[in-house]
Amino acid sequence: MKNTIIRYFDRLFPLNRSLTGKDYQKSLKILREIIPLKIINFKSGSKVFDWKIPLEWNVKDAYILDKNKKKIIDFRKNNLHLMGYSEKVSKIIKLNQLKKNLHFIKEIPNAIPYVTSYYKKRWGFCLSYNQYKTLKNQKYEIKIDSELKKGKLSIGECLIKGKSKKEILITSYLCHPSMANNELSGPLTLAFLYNSLKKKKFKYSIRFLIAPETIGTIAYLSKFKDRVKKNVICGYVLSSCGLNKIPHYKKSKNGNRIGDIAMETVLSKKNYKILDYNPIGSDETRYGTIGIDLPVGAFLRSDFDKYKEYHTSLDNKKIINFDKIVENIRILISVIDYINKSDFYISKVKDCEPFLTKHNIYPTISKFNSLNKAKKIISAIMWIITNSDGKTSNMEISKMSGIKLNFIDSTMNMLEKKKILKKLS
Repeated sequence: MKNTIIRYFDRLFPLNRSLTGKDYQKSLKILREIIPLKIINFKSGSKVFDWKIPLEWNVKDAYILDKNKKKIIDFRKNNLHLMGYSEKVSKIIKLNQLKKNLHFIKEIPNAIPYVTSYYKKRWGFCLSYNQYKTLKNQKYEIKIDSELKKGKLSIGECLIKGKSKKEILITSYLCHPSMANNELSGPLTLAFLYNSLKKKKFKYSIRFLIAPETIGTIAYLSKFKDRVKKNVICGYVLSSCGLNKIPHYKKSKNGNRIGDIAMETVLSKKNYKILDYNPIGSDETRYGTIGIDLPVGAFLRSDFDKYKEYHTSLDNKKIINFDKIVENIRILISVIDYINKSDFYISKVKDCEPFLTKHNIYPTISKFNSLNKAKKIISAIMWIITNSDGKTSNMEISKMSGIKLNFIDSTMNMLEKKKILKKLS
């Protein structure tokens, strides 16, 4: 598997991916050799919640020539040299004008930064600070042969059907040009995870999603919000998971849902790091926003931007450990297997709590005091009927109550026989 992953990495890495465009489409086509993605398109200008799908962007060439017609910046040598979504430009300007459109990182002098301007028309070039220091006070010829036109934003989706319509969501983004960890580690883990699971049978369905970060996920949710909110029991964003570091898991917004429990249980057998939820990050934040509120966490091998190569040309093949990508797949298989052991029940009493005495469950004489506590079975029943909303699993109830899972399960079975609960298929 490792060698195959490397071959696909080498094909994908050079492409000038962005939110849209020919190289984004080419990247999806390559990934479809591994995972049979169904393509969902959104037209430029379409309204998706409070956002709008941007124009499609394509680039033929971009460079800067000095007075001797020598290329000092060349998009074809490194596509990070061109600021993402730069508009078409052809002119000769002085150095002081050029500097207004140059981007570099003084603190990392040998790195080309990754810079974009998706939602406002402008142009720019990116270069290392070492390159910047060599610029001379002369006129420069600027050429950006790019196109911004009405087109489409595309999302790839694939479903492994389980016995239940309830779903585990596995998602990653595909919208950065030549970067390795922050771009390709996620979709490659996702694609080869699908390849490892496709012939297995599961209780819960598994939905795989590849989209441009932020706008792609927002577009998807705008179209499928009701279905997603009804069916998704948990999910994971796969991001920045190719470094030679221990697994990191950023919790979902709630922090104690079945996806969190499963991931922490599997990772507890390894050296790992847990990150608490915060609203800054990748698309797990979109899934946690008001009106969506889905329990989606993030699987990583660093805390997003907490590695020095982040969003620069230094995020390349040299920093990737492909054995870790293979290990990611094994971890996620174990997590999915764990989730498939969980069960969901829904109360058949729709308003307030059931009258347990009528069902010969609750005592008819109350003797509770500081020396005479409620019996364990009563405690379990109250935890269960309070949380059996069809969205909270037996494992979550066990964790929040501190009651062992096997006792929760036996109590749920009893309540089902009493026709107080219904087990969801």
